Amino acid sequence: MTALPTLAIYAAAALAEIAGCFAIWAWWRLGASAVWLVPGVASLIAFGWLLAQIDSAFAGRAYAAYGGVYIVASVLWMWLAEGERPDHWDLTGGVVCLAGAALILFAPRGV
Repeated sequence: MTALPTLAIYAAAALAEIAGCFAIWAWWRLGASAVWLVPGVASLIAFGWLLAQIDSAFAGRAYAAYGGVYIVASVLWMWLAEGERPDHWDLTGGVVCLAGAALILFAPRGV
């Protein structure tokens, strides 16, 4: 498994998931039109498809490693899309989560 394509897939999946969830958030919490649900659902379908492209023998391992990427992507979304700058704890937590994701996904395992 190579790190670059895997990271690119995870990044695309995170963007799709966050965009889909935000569309629902915008409709439900911010009073946006229900039309927001259409691209939201499409984004969530894309998220599921992208995550299924990860080269891993076990779905649970692929999902667990994705969790770290999702956390960092969510902090970036908060900053770039919502205008709330991450604090020291957001950044520290993101680094810890990415380290954990890397351990899960790229650790050498005996056959």
